[in-house]
Amino acid sequence: MIYRRWFLSVIIGLGISLGTHLTLRAESPDTAPIELKALMTQIDAAANRQDIDRLQSLYSEQYVTADGLMLDEFTQSLEQLWKTYPDLNYTTELLSWEKNGSGWVAETLTTITGNSEQRGRTVQLQAKIKSRQTFQGNQLIRQEIISEESKLTSGEKPPEVTVNVPETVKVGETFDFDVIVSEPLSDDLLAGMAMSEKVDSDRYLDPSTMQLELLQSGGLFKRVSPIEEPQNRWLSAILVRGGGITVVTHRVRIVE
Repeated sequence: MIYRRWFLSVIIGLGISLGTHLTLRAESPDTAPIELKALMTQIDAAANRQDIDRLQSLYSEQYVTADGLMLDEFTQSLEQLWKTYPDLNYTTELLSWEKNGSGWVAETLTTITGNSEQRGRTVQLQAKIKSRQTFQGNQLIRQEIISEESKLTSGEKPPEVTVNVPETVKVGETFDFDVIVSEPLSDDLLAGMAMSEKVDSDRYLDPSTMQLELLQSGGLFKRVSPIEEPQNRWLSAILVRGGGITVVTHRVRIVE
């Protein structure tokens, strides 16, 4: 059985890794400039209205990511996603900020929720992305994802899961990706698949497929071989039981 994988990093419109590591002085959100708060509010509002023209005006024309995604590719992916999830809701919380020349660097946490009808099923989306965003000239010019986790569920009783995976791993280290079903399966059969792949711009517009296999235990346990260069990886898993489906995706940063 083949199940098509959703890619979720693009859902936010704010969550693309740049691989630039900044250290904020962690100024309190309460002291943030009105202009910075206004920019963040405008970006959320445009995304919630699915107003692509307004959103583009809030991004720099030079916006590009370390994933290789240019601004036009990003907006194309976002429009495709909005067609699939017509009621996406974005809420961004400012965690800390600092002055950066004539602009700002902000550390934020964005929560995204939404629903989609696919092949007669309702799919529910939940995602959280923590990132560093650099604003210059009233536009978003670059950013770095600190952490990212997404979950899709469908059916009356999708598997409840616990995910164990590190956010950051050193180059050359082995690590584990465990997705454990939290409740007893009783007589239900459980099928699933886990995969690891490099974050790449091609995967936004052409997602991978996942080959499901029957599982002998209550979850998926994948050991990821050492990766020999700094990069970002998507760790994804799908679990299917009689009552529903759960898909999870986490980003792992491989650093020196």
